[in-house]
Amino acid sequence: MSEVILLLGGNLGDRYAYLQQAIVAIRDQIGEILQASSVYETACWGNDDQPDYLNQALRVSTSLSAEEVLNQALDIERQLGRVRTRIWEPRVIDIDLIFYDDLIYQSARLTLPHPRIAVRRFVLAPLCELIPHYVHPVYQQTVHMLLQQCSDTSAVTRLSLPPIQNYPKLHTEASAR
Repeated sequence: MSEVILLLGGNLGDRYAYLQQAIVAIRDQIGEILQASSVYETACWGNDDQPDYLNQALRVSTSLSAEEVLNQALDIERQLGRVRTRIWEPRVIDIDLIFYDDLIYQSARLTLPHPRIAVRRFVLAPLCELIPHYVHPVYQQTVHMLLQQCSDTSAVTRLSLPPIQNYPKLHTEASAR
């Protein structure tokens, strides 16, 4: 089994409900949820003319390869209604593969660890809650150190939302047929 760190985010619709549905789908299609960070409300990064995001990090145990995790994450995004048209656009859900064990990997579709971790406070804050002492395999610094050094000043606020429990089955239009 491998351990992956995923970052979920979305800024359209019922953002918290989409996070909940994504977690259920991840559990069903990728692997066991070992730990979830708090939910954070974050300013948009890259294109600030859109609503704020909700973000959450997950630690997941999986038997899937990194490429298979990516395929499943993209499939879950589609199940929940994400349509990709351009970079940094508003979205109902985004599922980024941040770490896969200590793997350093690059393909045409996937770079691990995620290449922009160190410049994004909205990624580092939830990661620091989950894995503050994890040493980034490329930068050779802990997640906590990367957060302390991050020059991104975008707003990141930890919310007091109820934890997602019981992980009910995902209900999509496809599963209702």
